[in-house]
Amino acid sequence: MTTASASEETLVEAIARLRGEGYGSDFAATADGRLLCRACDAVFDPASMRIEHRVRFEGNSNPDDEAILLALVCSSGCRGLYSAAFGPDTPPEDAAVLRRLAQAATTNEPSRAP
Repeated sequence: MTTASASEETLVEAIARLRGEGYGSDFAATADGRLLCRACDAVFDPASMRIEHRVRFEGNSNPDDEAILLALVCSSGCRGLYSAAFGPDTPPEDAAVLRRLAQAATTNEPSRAP
């Protein structure tokens, strides 16, 4: 998984770059904190998604101006993008999705020997 800070890249530029890498679909949070894959029209537990790229955006003048863009793969094999506000103003459904994605990423990380 690639993690980046978007200091040189805007959200629009990151979306265009990842679309060029084959992430052609979109994912959206549902009211119950799951993810809707707009390509296969199925709803998934965020913990079942594979995160391949993560890009964080921080506002230059306002720390509340944060967003995250994730390039995901669902269990049906669809590759797409999910974006959300990140911080205290995150809508509840997006907050639930981001928590489940974070839990899955921590659980699925390979252990490293000291």
